[in-house]
Amino acid sequence: MLVSSHAQPARAVLLGLIALSFMAGSALANPERWRSEWPDTDFTKSSIDFDEILSGGPPKDGIPSIDDPQFVPVAEMRDMTDNEPVVGVNINGDARAYPLRVLTWHEIVNDTVGGVPVAVTYCPLCNSAIVFDRRVEGKAVEFGTTGKLRNSDLVMYDRDTESWWQQFLGEAIVGARTGIRLEVLPARLESWSKFKARHPDGQVQVPSNPGMRPYGANPYVGYDGSNFPFLYRGSYPEGIEPMARVVAIGDQAWALDLLREEGRVEAGDLVLTWEPGQNSALDTRAISEGRDIGNILAQRQGQGGLEDVAYDVTFAFVFHAFRPNGALHK
Repeated sequence: MLVSSHAQPARAVLLGLIALSFMAGSALANPERWRSEWPDTDFTKSSIDFDEILSGGPPKDGIPSIDDPQFVPVAEMRDMTDNEPVVGVNINGDARAYPLRVLTWHEIVNDTVGGVPVAVTYCPLCNSAIVFDRRVEGKAVEFGTTGKLRNSDLVMYDRDTESWWQQFLGEAIVGARTGIRLEVLPARLESWSKFKARHPDGQVQVPSNPGMRPYGANPYVGYDGSNFPFLYRGSYPEGIEPMARVVAIGDQAWALDLLREEGRVEAGDLVLTWEPGQNSALDTRAISEGRDIGNILAQRQGQGGLEDVAYDVTFAFVFHAFRPNGALHK
């Protein structure tokens, strides 16, 4: 589903589409109706209420994952501006940048970095960029998109058992692998300029088929400036706007506005810092022109100094939905 502009007529249409989607989603929240599309999914096993799952619009693999990603050396990339957001991954000295200008249109990249099979994922409706070790029970598996959402978040599936996985949690919620969790790997959601400075000899993903999508364009124009999320019917957090960005680490989250104001926040052995220079991918039509939301660095004090930790820059409603008992620092 795509989000339109801020115009009042567009909002009225959007509200109508949301209502229709909710009704359609409720009508289709029945495994018997899903079996024709998902004959290999074991719907007798699940950890959630099926009514929580809504159709996002596209069918299975309607948003195609990238399973054979293509890269160029950092020095050869000419298409991106310095402030554009990328997911920076560095494993065993293999440094790769995955631009949101590509991930927005595909949501999952199955790759191997530094010898480790990974799934680089991005859910635009949650602004949730998470990298997983995609080995399950010792076997590397590929992930695809179901076309379904839960709490507005991407529901993935593995192509081995066709179990369904919650992207925000990295947990199988339906199917034979229900209850299994993927390992979340440290990665940075950072500006292109920061990745280049850190890894001048690294690689950056480029579209495998440049004409397949309008890469660099944002199909969710104005979404992160909306008052409420799309395709979400849960409760909202108190004392903070639902669409406010937060930095989530485990069962704790810090409002981006707090980090912007403070510049640096320490919590136990965690150190969070903010500095300007990264565009929002969910603001203007051109991602390169999005407003500056800044760069977050999340690290933990270890024996050898500060080390990167896994974190997620998401929306307040997402953290509240999946971590209802978590601590949200505002």
